Amino acid sequence: MPKPPLNNRAQVRRTMGTTEVSILVFFAVVIVALIVISVLFSVEGESELAFHPMDQFMIKPLFGEYGDPVYWYTVTNLTFWMALAVLCVVLMFVLGTRGRAIVPGRSQSVAELTYGFVFKMVEDVTGKEAVKFFPYIFTLFLFILFANFVALIPTSASPTSQITVTAFLALAVFLTVTVVGFVKNGMKFLGLFWVSSAPLALRPILAIIELISYFVRPVSHSIRLAGNIMAGHAVIKVFAGFAAITAIAPVSVLAITAIFGLEVLVAFIQAYVFTILTCVYLKDALHPSH
Repeated sequence: MPKPPLNNRAQVRRTMGTTEVSILVFFAVVIVALIVISVLFSVEGESELAFHPMDQFMIKPLFGEYGDPVYWYTVTNLTFWMALAVLCVVLMFVLGTRGRAIVPGRSQSVAELTYGFVFKMVEDVTGKEAVKFFPYIFTLFLFILFANFVALIPTSASPTSQITVTAFLALAVFLTVTVVGFVKNGMKFLGLFWVSSAPLALRPILAIIELISYFVRPVSHSIRLAGNIMAGHAVIKVFAGFAAITAIAPVSVLAITAIFGLEVLVAFIQAYVFTILTCVYLKDALHPSH
């Protein structure tokens, strides 16, 4: 598969990098602001309004209370909602397509469209050589997508807002890509860090920058997903807290409705972004030279 010109690839990477930094900075500011607001309104005696938008992200035993000990074998609220996301995937792609009808029904149509959408993404971004990795990438997409969607159910726990979950997914991608890169290319994989088109004097400096950037990938990959999901849910909780004030309750309800609609879109976009970045990283592993 022909590679895009170097200038275009560099421009795309710079644009993606700038966008990622902007998004991360924005949501970091939002999260900090929400924490400050929650602290201010939770001080007893200073306000009649008290809400804690970050409490919804606490992990507790499924049949227990917050503060109860959690061990490695404890079934938590997070475990339940992750299992529910997996169950939704099974229902959609096993039971929904069991008929294998020539004229598909609704569930089979959705399953086939989703399959085709991700398959084309993998083929277009990474090339036909990466089609063998499609089951892994498709599984990632479906898990993140349904975990994001089930988290929109009121009183649910959001698996993808937990950095432990997203860090595990990102680290799995990082290790997979690294192993594939070395297995397929051997030491030539290190050519990913050596910018041969740059002036010779700058190549060592650029190699260090590329190396740091490579190892930062799982950090940005995980924080991007967790930060976006956490910020959206926290904002909804903030407006829900303000809904207790009669004077601004109608505005709060309208804001919650609008943000909830936006979160439905974000749930899909974040699954798509995580998946397409996985494809980009895999492409670098299969074709490492600059």
